[in-house]
This record gives sequence, C-alpha cells and structure tokens, in this order.
Amino acid sequence: MSRHVLVIGGHGKIAQLLTPILLKRSWTVTSMIRTQEQAATIEALGKGQAGKLNVLVSSLEDVQDEAQAKSILDKVKPDYVVWSAGAGGRGGPDRTLRIDRDICINFINAAAATPTVTRFLLISYVGSRRAKPSWWDGAAWDAAQEVNNGALKTYYQAKIASDEALYRASRARRDFAGINLRPGTLTTEPAGAIELGKTATSRGQSSRATVAEVAALLLEKGGVKNCWLDLLDGKDDRQAAVDRCVKEGVDAAEGEPVFTEK
Repeated sequence: MSRHVLVIGGHGKIAQLLTPILLKRSWTVTSMIRTQEQAATIEALGKGQAGKLNVLVSSLEDVQDEAQAKSILDKVKPDYVVWSAGAGGRGGPDRTLRIDRDICINFINAAAATPTVTRFLLISYVGSRRAKPSWWDGAAWDAAQEVNNGALKTYYQAKIASDEALYRASRARRDFAGINLRPGTLTTEPAGAIELGKTATSRGQSSRATVAEVAALLLEKGGVKNCWLDLLDGKDDRQAAVDRCVKEGVDAAEGEPVFTEK
C-alpha cells in the first residue's frame, strides 16, 4: 500500500539514506529541508525512482508553536511523519533544546491531533532513558549515564523529553503509532545485521544505513504499536528482527516512568 511520508530534517545523513528506500517502494516522500541551497541534493535522490519526491523548503526554527507545525502537516497531508532533524550541536544549548525538544514536541502533538497521520517515527538514541532497564548490567547503565550527564547532557534532556512526549501521544490515541527508533553510536558502515528491541547493552554502534533500512521496515510493517526499539549492529536479519518485535510487542520503554503512567 502506497504511503505519503513527511521526512523532517530531510538533508540529514539518515534522511538522505531513508528517502530513496521509501521512493523505491513507490511511496511519496516530502523532504522538509532548511534552505534552498540544499534542494538540489535532495532532488537528486528522486531521479529514476518509482515514487514521487516533493521538496519543502521550510526552516524548523520558524516553527514557534504547535499551530504552526499543524499548518505544515495540513499543507503536506502526510500519512506518516519521520523526525530525523536536530540541532547537531550547533548554536549552543538553547538551540538544541529549541529544535530537539520544543519544535520536535510541537510536531509530535500536531501529528497526534491530525487524524490522517497514523504513524510518527522519531529517531532518538539508545541511552535516552531515565531508569536502568532490567536487561542491562551495571556497566551498560553507567556508560549511558556518563554520556547523558557529560558531553550529551543538553541533547539528552531534549531527546528524553521528546521520547516521552511521543510515547504519551501514542498511548492517548490508539490509531497513532509512536515509533521511537534508538540507535547506538552512528557509523558510515553499510547496512547489516542488527540487534533490535531490548538490546543487551547501551554500548555499541549502529550504521546509519542500517537505521534507514530499519526505519523503512517499521513504517511498512503492519500492526506496529507505541514502542521504543533500541537498535545496535548485531547478528539478526533486519526483516526478521522487525517482524519479531512487532509480533511480540517488544517495548524498550519498559522500566521507564512514562511506561507506567496512567
């Protein structure tokens, strides 16, 4: 079944890998980018593809509230939304919080308030959590905390808030699947086998190409529900891992405060 996907942060590395995968499925992709100078790079991704590619030049930093995010969704009319945007550490802590937290949450809530949008896939990271999961050992949790309280402190604050916002929005609307895909340290390796769901550790790598492939599989897969899915390079076939996680209802949010909220 063909779908229309709005990819927010379309010029990002993962987004540029994801876009042609979706187009190859004969889907429509609207790639939202920051400047006109980025357009030629994105337009090249659509050449020779079965699907239709639209390029939307619209800076995230102009989105001041949920109503403005909703106006973009109303204009594009997507079935699914992918958030692959971020400040990327540029512009200081305030910009990171504004883009990775505030604007992201505006789009999450706007999507949840749009009945025709039925999936929102957010790319986060494996260590974004408030509590030690039962399936990690102490060393894995210590490593995650070292990152979250150190070099990525502001980024962590932004991502955990967005992760929780998506989880709440998805729980509140049964036909709206909030898919939180949470890779490890990103690399430029080719797509390969994976460990998906409740990974054995927080320490590991994830190929960007793999993240894009798994994101596409999750968007395509029927029956996906509200979930956090941690992703590391591993030994499992990608399709088989996605099928298992969906069938078993795997949710790595288990153990988090947001998991038990009512």
